[in-house]
Amino acid sequence: MKKLNFIILTICILTVVSCDRLLDVNTPDNQIDQNKVFEDVQTANAALAAHYADLMKSSPIAGGDLETYLSSYTDELRNYTTTGSDSRDLFLNLHTDTNSIMLNAWSTAYKHIYTANAIIEGVSGSNGISITDKNWFRGQALLTRSIMFFYLNQLFGDIPYPESTDYKVNNVIGKTTSITVLTNLERDLLEVTSLLQNEYKDPERIYPNRYVANLLLAKVYMAGQNWNKAEILLKEIIQSPLYQIEPDITKVFTKSGKEVLWQLKPHNNASLQQATIFYFNNSLPNIYAISESLINTFQDNDLRKQNWIGRVDFGGVSYYRVEKYKNRNNTNTNEYSIVFRLEEAYLLLAETLAQQNKFDEALPYVNKIKLRAQLAPLTMPISKEQLLQEVLLEDKREFFVEMGHRFLDLKRTGKLNTLQTTKQNWKDFHQLWPVPQKEILLNANLKPQNPGY
Repeated sequence: MKKLNFIILTICILTVVSCDRLLDVNTPDNQIDQNKVFEDVQTANAALAAHYADLMKSSPIAGGDLETYLSSYTDELRNYTTTGSDSRDLFLNLHTDTNSIMLNAWSTAYKHIYTANAIIEGVSGSNGISITDKNWFRGQALLTRSIMFFYLNQLFGDIPYPESTDYKVNNVIGKTTSITVLTNLERDLLEVTSLLQNEYKDPERIYPNRYVANLLLAKVYMAGQNWNKAEILLKEIIQSPLYQIEPDITKVFTKSGKEVLWQLKPHNNASLQQATIFYFNNSLPNIYAISESLINTFQDNDLRKQNWIGRVDFGGVSYYRVEKYKNRNNTNTNEYSIVFRLEEAYLLLAETLAQQNKFDEALPYVNKIKLRAQLAPLTMPISKEQLLQEVLLEDKREFFVEMGHRFLDLKRTGKLNTLQTTKQNWKDFHQLWPVPQKEILLNANLKPQNPGY
C-alpha cells in the first residue's frame, strides 16, 4: 500500500508542476524515477489510474468542464450572469488571448499529454512488465494523448505535438500544422488499434478498448473528409455484440448501459459536475440554462425533452435546465461520466454514408435515434443536403452539452458560421481560439497568433 501511495503521489506531482508553462513540465528537479513508478504491473496500474482520475478532474473530457464552455460558446447554453467574467466573455464571443478558460483548456490538455508520454516512456523502459502488458499500457496512454491532441487541434488549429518528456525540446517546440496533426493522429490511433483488444479489461468500461480508438480515428478521418475509411471503422463498432442502443431513454446515462463505449468513474460516489452545475429550482438560473435556440429544436413529444430537460417557471418566464445526469447528493452509485457512447457512432455513420450519396443505407442509422425519441422516421426520397441537415439536427438534440459535440459537429460540417444567426458577436475567426498570450510570451516559437486575435 505504501508503494501504491508513493506512485499516486508521484503522478500527482508530475501533473501539478506542468501548469507553470506550456510544456515545461519535466525539469531536472521534478524528474520521475521511472524505474520505481513502472517497476511492475501493479505500480504501472497505479500510475494509469492516477492519470484517469486526473482526466476526470479537469480536462477536455472532464464532464461539466470544457463541454460547458463550448456549449455556451456555441448555441446550446445561455449564460445568465450579469457581471464581467471570462466565462461570460466566452458566451458573448468577446474573448481575447488572455482568457483564463482558454489558457486552462490549453495547459491542462498538455499536462495530460505529458503524463501520457511519461507512461509511454516508463513502460517501454521497464524490465518488470511483460510485452503483452506493455502493449496495453502503451495503447491506453497513446489513446488519451490522441484525445487531448484532437481537442487541441479542433480548438486552436496548428498546435505543438510533443511526443516525449524532454523538457529541453518541449520548452521551445514550435507548432505543427493542422493537416500534419491529423496525419500524426491517424498514425498513433492505428497503432492503438493494434495494441488494444476488443474486450474490456474492466466490466465498468472505465478503461477504453480498441473500439474507442476506432471511434476517435473515425472522427479524425471525417475531419479530413475520408468518408470511406470512417465508414468501415464505425460499422465495426455498431456490429460488435458488445454494444446495443439502450431502448429506455431514462437509462441512457447510467453506468451499466450497453451503449457506453468509455466512461470515467467519479471518486467515492461523488455526484458528477454535469448533475450539479446546471441545477436550479424556483429561481433564476444560477449561471447557465438551455438556450431558446436549443429548446426550440425539440418537439413536445420528444422523449429527450421530457427526460433530459427540466422546466423551471419563475417570474412568469420558463427556463430549462440540463438533466441528463440526475444524482446530486453525493451518493452517486449509478452514474459515471460518459465520454463516448454508441449513439455517436450511429449518427457519424449516417453522416459518412450521406456524404457518399448512400442515402438508403444512411436512413436506418439516423432513424434508430429518432425512433427511440418517439419521432417520425425519415423516408425516401431525400436530398443529400436535407439528410445531412437532419443528421446535424439529431446530433444537436441527442448530444447537447456533451463533450463539446455541438462545436465539433459544426466545425466538421463547415457550419460554425451559421452561429451568426443566434450569436450577434460571432465572427469568422472565432472558428479557432487564440493561442494563450501567456504561452506565447514563454515560447516565441508558438507565433504567429491565430488570425483575428
